[in-house]
Amino acid sequence: MKFLRSLCFAFSMFSRLPVPTLSWRDENMRYIMALFPFVGAAVGLIVWLWLLFCQALDFSVFLRAAGLTILPILATGAIHLDGFCDTIDALSSGAPPERKRAILKDPNAGAFAVIAAGCFLLAYFALCAELDITANTPLLFLFTFTISRSLSGFGVLTLKESTAPGLASSFKQSADKGISLAVCGGFFLLSALSLLYFGKVTGAVMIVLALLCFLWLRHLARRKFEAMSGDLAGYFLQVCELSLLAAQIFVPKVVSAWF
Repeated sequence: MKFLRSLCFAFSMFSRLPVPTLSWRDENMRYIMALFPFVGAAVGLIVWLWLLFCQALDFSVFLRAAGLTILPILATGAIHLDGFCDTIDALSSGAPPERKRAILKDPNAGAFAVIAAGCFLLAYFALCAELDITANTPLLFLFTFTISRSLSGFGVLTLKESTAPGLASSFKQSADKGISLAVCGGFFLLSALSLLYFGKVTGAVMIVLALLCFLWLRHLARRKFEAMSGDLAGYFLQVCELSLLAAQIFVPKVVSAWF
């Protein structure tokens, strides 16, 4: 029952999918980070259904790309995109770490956040429009969403959290750390092996990019902000998923051009 309550809490926290509403208690958050990748799997299934729908009705590449861009944001309630925007504002300030952490908590969006969000959405849409849809494309999307969330959960659980109260620190303090790390590690291995199996060279590059994005998150949390936060986790997730999407387009083209 604890896993089930944590699963419902994870979906209510990180998505807009209909689930029972639970009280904000430690026991309901005990495995929330461990079960975070399940939210990614649900988003991946939504994307899969959208691709099937587009194929059945023979939609244009632009309408298909619009759905691929918008649906993950609608499904998650833009919570990760919000963290991305807050982090861009903080990084653009050039301020000391303490001031950067204060900017993360500012509910107002600065000019840099708006510009970065526009660039992110345009890049994601353009990449989706360029994407060649194959039988394995839905699976590559699905495991992109799970591997990014397994690494995001790993970051929240292992990187130093801020002394100020926040979502990341609350989740870390309430977590059964041993089980949560084991589950996140299992999700990462499953996702990585699946990317290798279904994506071959592309999948291997996607795994490397995911790990590089995690190293970038680690650098930000240790050097730029001197603490991990929920906003940084959201920023990482968006950058990671954009990078893995880019790999789906560029790697096959490079391989076909060179070999």
